[in-house]
Amino acid sequence: MPKMKTKSSAKKRFKVTATGKVVSAQAGKRHGMIKRTTKFIRDARGTTTLSAPDAKIVKGYMPYDR
Repeated sequence: MPKMKTKSSAKKRFKVTATGKVVSAQAGKRHGMIKRTTKFIRDARGTTTLSAPDAKIVKGYMPYDR
């Protein structure tokens, strides 16, 4: 059997932890920071874990990162 291909866009944006959770950067911080509240910007620092339905989709894109 040939190997399955990993989506290059997914491997650049997501990381699977040792426990199987998917980590990604916080959304909504590319532009328009003036209209965002200070609390939003503060809470959106760093990374976050994806919800279970979203993580299932991303894991399909990265078949060998489980």
